[in-house]
Amino acid sequence: MELTPRGLFDLARTTVETAVSVPGRVLDLLGAAEAVVRRADELVSRTERVLDETESLVGRAKAVTAAAEGVTTDVGRTARVSGELLDTYAPLARKAHPLAERFVDDLSPQEVDAAVQLVDQLPVLTKHLIEDVLPILATLDRVGPDIHQLLEVTDDVRQAILGIPGFAFMRRRGEAKEGD
Repeated sequence: MELTPRGLFDLARTTVETAVSVPGRVLDLLGAAEAVVRRADELVSRTERVLDETESLVGRAKAVTAAAEGVTTDVGRTARVSGELLDTYAPLARKAHPLAERFVDDLSPQEVDAAVQLVDQLPVLTKHLIEDVLPILATLDRVGPDIHQLLEVTDDVRQAILGIPGFAFMRRRGEAKEGD
């Protein structure tokens, strides 16, 4: 390029125009940089929220895992006890099955009602058995001789009555009145 006044003028004008446009472009660049920084701040904030939520989720997952481990332990214990009970009672259940089936098949609703009533009365029955019947049963060994003696006296009284003159007549007369 030749440095003529016009060329110099054009160069100066281009230089000034460029110089004048540089601050605007720098301002545009600064605005764009600020937008990038704001966007980066937003991304950092969102990332922090995601991290907080992730930490919360991990904490809840740990709690669920601990609860699941407890349930698994309980299920294992229950399965072990169930297995032991089955091993213990299965032979008995197999042996009792025909008897239980016959019992249930032959049981009527009236018999069930009667059994329920009997069970309801068990406290009263138990009280009377203990307080009334058992004491009497305990004295039966002493009552036996008394009953034999009473039977002997009754037999003596019967023979005495049969020995009364005219008793046979009174007996027939009483039997005849009973028949009417």
